[in-house]
Parts: sequence; C-alpha cells; structure tokens
Amino acid sequence: MVKTKQTSSRDKPAKYFEDQFDDEKVLFVFRKHPVVMRKGLVLGLMGPLIGIIPAAINPNLGLNMFFGGLVAGILLGILVFSPSWVSWHFSVFIVTDQRFIQITQKGLFHRAVSDLGLSQIQSVNYVVSGLQETLLGFGTMNMQTYVGDLVIHDVHHPAKIQKKLLTILRDQGINTSSYQVANTSRTSKANEKTSTEEA
Repeated sequence: MVKTKQTSSRDKPAKYFEDQFDDEKVLFVFRKHPVVMRKGLVLGLMGPLIGIIPAAINPNLGLNMFFGGLVAGILLGILVFSPSWVSWHFSVFIVTDQRFIQITQKGLFHRAVSDLGLSQIQSVNYVVSGLQETLLGFGTMNMQTYVGDLVIHDVHHPAKIQKKLLTILRDQGINTSSYQVANTSRTSKANEKTSTEEA
C-alpha cells in the first residue's frame, strides 16, 4: 500500500501579500517617502491648537478646560492624520522573481493593485530635482516598459531603489539597456537628413 503525503497549509510558504502566487518569491518591498503625509500632518497638528482655543480666549475656564480641550484636540488631530498614514503605510511596491506589483491605498476605503512582468521592464531611471528633494532624499522614478512609462513620485532614496531593482533584473537575466531609445534617435536623425537632401 502506497502512502501519499498530504500537503497542508502549513507546508506552503508564507505569503507576503494576498495575490501572491504559490511559486512566487518576494525579493524586495519599498514605499514612498513619508513626505507624502505632509498635508495630513499639517492638518492633524491643527487639532491641538483648535482644542485649546476656548481656554486661550477665556482663561477663567480653568486648567481643566485647557487640558480637556488639549486631549480632545490631540484625538481630533490623530483622526484627521490617520487617513494619510494609512495611505502611506499600505501603499507599497513589491518586486518578486516574476513581476513588479504596485499597491495603491487612497484613504480608508479605496485600494488599487496593478502588476507588471519583470520581462517587460526596459530601463529604470530616477530624477532628484529641487532643494526639498535633495535635502530630504526623495525623487521621481521612471520605469520604461514595453507598455508605456511607469512614473513613481516621491520615492525614498531613489538611487538605492534603482540599484536594487537593476540588481534584481540582472539576476533574473533581464537586460535593461536603453539601446532601443538610442536607435530610435538615430533613425529619426537619419530620416531628417534624408528629407533635407530630398528637399
């Protein structure tokens, strides 16, 4: 009698995200720079200020009103700031040995997922522009693919992210050289030269 080995859920590798394939391995995960939460942070900091306004206008209300308003303002600030934090924390970029996955969380009730095969990526570039991006260490990353450009704004440490992505693509045997762009520019110049000679 041949005994068959039953595979349980415990034998399966742990999944890092809901749509991960059984034979898919997560290689790298990154997020945007926390600076994307700046709007929510500014609005959240206004909460404590609003809470102490009654006590500031009328000091006769006493310390109980002051600290009570401060606590209420802090809770209000946390409530206002939480959607920005949720959007930042749950918006991730996942690189596996098969694809590049972008999970975008907007607020509490909107979630979008898009994926791209690693073999479709042609090049990975980044731009750090301006004083704020230089000092805080974030920039814009542009991934050229066969289906169009994927632009990711506010990427934290874009140079390190680019190096890591290129290393993964190289380890997977994917050539990310930009020779096709160069050939396109040469072709356009040749066409311009030909049209000029014909004229």
